[in-house]
Amino acid sequence: MNNDIFRDSIQDLRPTVWIGKQGCTDTIVEEIVQQLEKKKVIKVKCLRNTDVDPEDLARKAGAELAGVRGRTMILVKKKKN
Repeated sequence: MNNDIFRDSIQDLRPTVWIGKQGCTDTIVEEIVQQLEKKKVIKVKCLRNTDVDPEDLARKAGAELAGVRGRTMILVKKKKN
């Protein structure tokens, strides 16, 4: 996939998961997993007062971390080998 096309499509993507003051709960991880099954690529946004490690969240959700900008991250469903 052309990186420029991928980057443009990511910028147009709206966050579908918001992580609030409770942080990265099991419910949030389950929601991310369900959305990745349907959409393959999702955008996750964290509130300012939330401390979330994007790499840890991706690992818990079984996803690849495609990018982080500020408090927004892009998660991609891992390809099955």
